[in-house]
Amino acid sequence: MKNLIKNLSLILTLLIGGNAIAQEAKVIQLTQVQGDFKEKKELNLKAGEAYIFEVTNEGVDHKVGFVITPKGKTTQEHHIQNAYVQETIENGSSSRSKEVILKKGEYEYFCPMNPTPHYTIVVN
Repeated sequence: MKNLIKNLSLILTLLIGGNAIAQEAKVIQLTQVQGDFKEKKELNLKAGEAYIFEVTNEGVDHKVGFVITPKGKTTQEHHIQNAYVQETIENGSSSRSKEVILKKGEYEYFCPMNPTPHYTIVVN
């Protein structure tokens, strides 16, 4: 009986603790227009939290994408691959990234297919 109570206690602790740790990713919505991201020029995010980036193509007559890199390291080998949208985005469509968890620091986001400025992400 003692072992049964001990095991049940352990299972409950794991279940409750697991739910407390699990967090739902926050969705950051961005809209690309010709040569620009429409709404946000700088993002301020929290280190260690989960984010999903949802990008919409609004009026760009070709497919667009989405890239996040550490600030100043914009070549492909530094791309944060989970931040890539699941598929390139046609005009009038949207796509999401996988969950992205960033460490404290500065990052940049941009579209390599619809040449946009490089915008800042500050993670604290």
